[in-house]
Amino acid sequence: MKEILRLENVGYHYKDAMKDDFVLKNINYTFELGKIYAIKGKSGSGKTTLLSLISGLETKYEGVIYYNKQDLKKLDLDKYRNNSIGIVFQSYNLLPHLTALENILLSMDISGMKGKNKKEMALKLMKDVGLDESFQNRRVLKLSGGEQQRIAIARSLSYNPQIILADEPTGNLDKETEDEILKIFKDLAHQENKCVILVTHSKNVCDHVDVVYELSKK
Repeated sequence: MKEILRLENVGYHYKDAMKDDFVLKNINYTFELGKIYAIKGKSGSGKTTLLSLISGLETKYEGVIYYNKQDLKKLDLDKYRNNSIGIVFQSYNLLPHLTALENILLSMDISGMKGKNKKEMALKLMKDVGLDESFQNRRVLKLSGGEQQRIAIARSLSYNPQIILADEPTGNLDKETEDEILKIFKDLAHQENKCVILVTHSKNVCDHVDVVYELSKK
């Protein structure tokens, strides 16, 4: 397996907190392509903060985060986020005034993706996450929670990133839908050779990933 991310002595505290009041401290994790990871921990342990650091959305931290053996702080973070990282938010973050297909196409445009067949690619991504062409013109608010999550996953894949980050991706779903979404993530890791990192409270999710990292609240 190829190492894609490595965190060395990573620490983080909020700007208005005392310097020794760390949300995260001395985090040393390694992530590889072809594996699916779960990050678990009690509320306040820093799980979502850790995803923000990995995604480059938060840059004021101690220690070093390496992406492909390069210091994340020395990279073009806009390019990194638009090309290398796909993010699936807990609340989906889809644009409700757009259709399912339009949400995916917009992501392609933002990433600067070139090509004449973007619609065909978007439809294939929808099919890959279990939605046929009949869903393409549906507004987001006409979709169920599970269907919105599938579109959010398809959108995160629209520019073929190496790393997929998901914050509580099954938290609002029933057990059957959770299993279906989990299978999508597992296939992305094991068949598409992506690094998938899930923040979760679900024991079911933790039981089906390759590696579980647990954060403890100090």
